[in-house]
Amino acid sequence: MGKFHVMNHPLIQHKLSIIRDKKTATNEFREVVNEISNLMAFEVTRDMPLMDVDIETPMAVAHAKQLAGKKVAVVPILRAGIGMVDGILQLLPSARVGHIGMYRDETTFEPHEYFCKMPSDIEEREVLVVDPMLATGGSAIMAIDALKKRGAKNIKFVCLVSAPEGVKALEEAHPDIDIYAASLDEKLVDGYIVPGLGDAGDRLFGTK
Repeated sequence: MGKFHVMNHPLIQHKLSIIRDKKTATNEFREVVNEISNLMAFEVTRDMPLMDVDIETPMAVAHAKQLAGKKVAVVPILRAGIGMVDGILQLLPSARVGHIGMYRDETTFEPHEYFCKMPSDIEEREVLVVDPMLATGGSAIMAIDALKKRGAKNIKFVCLVSAPEGVKALEEAHPDIDIYAASLDEKLVDGYIVPGLGDAGDRLFGTK
């Protein structure tokens, strides 16, 4: 069974307050989203397997640990998910990046997939699906559906801000998925997270 994790690290919470602020400009918003994603990646990768290795230091042989060849794919849900990719790649530079495109019907709030391009060995990789917002959960559910159809088995969902309704929907649809968020907010209003941080895509890319 998957678990829901809220990351209460002081640095994450401090930086989250910056991107919530409506006065934060696009360039700073983008930079801080990148920083939060980098910090969250430490916790998300906490359970990566290690193997024993012997390393020759200048003084002696050290019995050390290295990652046990775990292959990772980072999959942003377009377009806002792109803002979280670089921060994770700074920690996991050998990860591959897939893309899945979703748009939300502004009337029904139902997601629609329009693009999906994954590494050819996606079934062998630990997959981090990233999107700044987990609102209704529709896009996350559809993205994970698409990944499972393509053979992905080890999937985690990583977001900045989540709504209780979205967490519940994602847990019910995919009970095997771990969910990582910087915050669990109060509620949804007309499909948007409250208090939230506005439209993450618009704030990342300076669009309206």
